[in-house]
Amino acid sequence: MTSKTPSRNILQWSKLLMITGGTQAVVQGFGLLLGIFIIRSLTKEEYAFYTIANTMLGTMTVLADGGINNGAMAAGGKVWKDRFELGKVLSTSINLRKRFAVYSLIVTIPILIYLLNRQSASISVIVLIILALIPSFWAALSDSLLQTVPKLHQAIPKLQRNQLFVAIVRVIMGGVMVFIFPFTYIAILANGIPRLIGNYRLRKIAGEFVEKDAPVDKEIEKGILKIVVRTLPGSIYYCISGQILVWLLSFFGNSESVASVGALGRLAMFLSLFSTVFATLIIPRFSRLPSNSSQLLKKYIIIFLGLVVLLSGFLICIYFGSDIILEILGNKYLGLNVELLLAMIGSCFSLLSGAAFGLYSNRGWVINPILMISINLISMLLLASVLDVTSLIGALYFNIWVNVISFVMNFIYGFIKILKLKSN
Repeated sequence: MTSKTPSRNILQWSKLLMITGGTQAVVQGFGLLLGIFIIRSLTKEEYAFYTIANTMLGTMTVLADGGINNGAMAAGGKVWKDRFELGKVLSTSINLRKRFAVYSLIVTIPILIYLLNRQSASISVIVLIILALIPSFWAALSDSLLQTVPKLHQAIPKLQRNQLFVAIVRVIMGGVMVFIFPFTYIAILANGIPRLIGNYRLRKIAGEFVEKDAPVDKEIEKGILKIVVRTLPGSIYYCISGQILVWLLSFFGNSESVASVGALGRLAMFLSLFSTVFATLIIPRFSRLPSNSSQLLKKYIIIFLGLVVLLSGFLICIYFGSDIILEILGNKYLGLNVELLLAMIGSCFSLLSGAAFGLYSNRGWVINPILMISINLISMLLLASVLDVTSLIGALYFNIWVNVISFVMNFIYGFIKILKLKSN
């Protein structure tokens, strides 16, 4: 009986990886195809606006979450078999995120206006871009929380079908709309409308595992807010550090540098395949593991060894295929071979850092925000003093070292938390 168990586990994981990895490869392929089309269709000035707007959308989403998603995953992991209790977790977390969204908009909209204005965007263009962001932001308020439910139940095929549907609609709508109207706000709008449709479908999927009318629970809210209080400072920091390249070049560089880093960063969508599979399969299962130090430590090390091997292979492909990749982006970006490799190295360390953060935070562990921010701010100041962050190359090196330090810190924290379980 026991001899068959490893074989069954291997078969199960192979099936899940084929379903998740195969679908994600198609989804990311569609996204990359549309991204390249947008890069080639928009002028460098318009693509600079597009890069800034998308960066700010990510900031809006992170601030509106503030750690709520991690709290929901941690709370849901304890009651995932109970429809009513899981429904209360979902209702409570969505209610919290809507309240956080108001404060997020108050902070981010003025910054977005300022950055676009620095890149010489007209008032009418700024207004149109802000309006175009509404569908994407509205969908972002609940889609990651809704995904928590099928992830905990490992209802992967349904989740993947919805993502594939959204990707197809996005490619068709985005391709047609941007071809006819090659403007930033049109490209953003074409991305947001499919997300709204996908969000509606996600609600139906989540509804199969939870009570839709489950009330908001104050005790669950307190538990989530405890995680939010410790996570929010880190979330604010990650809003800055996660897109440090765009922030630096938006403030100190020109639209050409912003467009270049945005175009090169688009190729990081290759890495989205790894991160999405990781978030869908690995993190929920890791959060459900019993608090056994030796078992968790073994899984933790295996996970990162696997990621290092995969990312090393990815960087080797980038190094030897840089000429072909840049030709695909178009004549406006030829000759950026070194910049491409540096951008991808930074993205790889960012993925590793995010993976470490995701593993421990979804178990309800939160690093001391003062310690985390202090380490990173000190390292940023030291790096800024020795690197020319106003140039594209200098900003790329800065980005690499910031992400290296972030990864080392997050990895060590998760490692220590697992070791402490033994003494407890």
